[in-house]
Amino acid sequence: MRLPAHGSNPEHLFSALGMDSPAEIIDFSVNINPLGAPAAIKHHWESWLKEIADYPDPSASELKEAISTHDGVPASHVLAGNGASELITLIARYLHGKKVLIVHPTFSEYESACSNENCTILHHIVHPPNWQLDKEALQHKIKVVDAVFFCHPNNPAGVQYDSSAIDWLIDGCERSKTLLIIDEAFYDFASSPVTSIQKAGDFSSLLVLRSLTKMYSIAGLRLGYLAGSPELLARIQKSQPQWSLNAIALKAGTLCLNDSGHSEQARSYMEAERARLLSYLSDRGFLHSPSAVNFYLFKDPSLDDQETLFLFLLRKGLVLRHTYNFPGLHGTWLRAAVKRETENNRLMEALFEWKQGN
Repeated sequence: MRLPAHGSNPEHLFSALGMDSPAEIIDFSVNINPLGAPAAIKHHWESWLKEIADYPDPSASELKEAISTHDGVPASHVLAGNGASELITLIARYLHGKKVLIVHPTFSEYESACSNENCTILHHIVHPPNWQLDKEALQHKIKVVDAVFFCHPNNPAGVQYDSSAIDWLIDGCERSKTLLIIDEAFYDFASSPVTSIQKAGDFSSLLVLRSLTKMYSIAGLRLGYLAGSPELLARIQKSQPQWSLNAIALKAGTLCLNDSGHSEQARSYMEAERARLLSYLSDRGFLHSPSAVNFYLFKDPSLDDQETLFLFLLRKGLVLRHTYNFPGLHGTWLRAAVKRETENNRLMEALFEWKQGN
């Protein structure tokens, strides 16, 4: 199958497969907050329109102060970007021609961005079902590369490691002078988040990447940020275009970071609904990853390749994320986002029907 490399935009998937789109589609392939954006964005939207007549603040000072307060890091340790994807591209440019290790399975943009910059790519595969890091093998690889990309919590499995494992990784990279990029795009969906952002300025070889589009459901505005030492951020920022962030995104990001109630509500919902879904999957004979966040992997263990289940769900208008382009998975699992209760019920009903017919 020739499939899109990312989730979202279901019409691209149906087109690639030569399938007619069902009248009703539920997109489980995109991992954003199912509760939507904070209500205050809609309330303030009209008042922000005057901002589009002038150039945005190139230093993003108001947003960086909000990040500083939210995360407990100095504003000078923050670089804001046009989504995490722009920041990944900037990091890749900084690493031009270097040797890069990517811990898989993970977000495909790390490899594509680094390949575009003529980096040599090494892989370290974390295998299901235990998802252990294999520190001995990983330590050996860290010593021979210039940088490591590590998504935490992991995308696509949703696995979160304890703080001691992350500290081991940070210390190992610091000792070998290997740049470590920890992507925490989904950290705030975990009930007990493990984050390294407050350490980013203290370690010369540590960058922590964050996204505001997932928790606050503002993917169309494109907003993310990077935490690290001011000296390292200055070198990375050299290739960032002027006025990279638009004025509306700056306003929305500041508002979101000041709205703690929204993320707290989302975490509470996610904990209960994720537990309900994973329990259902186990009870019906499916395997699933031990996810701590707003998405999970699952599979029918009777199938080596999940293609038939994937297509079965598509015909019912339920769009999941394939895993054919995730090294270490190769189509043997499907990824689904935790959606609203009624939408999750539709998925569970379809999986019940699948089991009845198989």
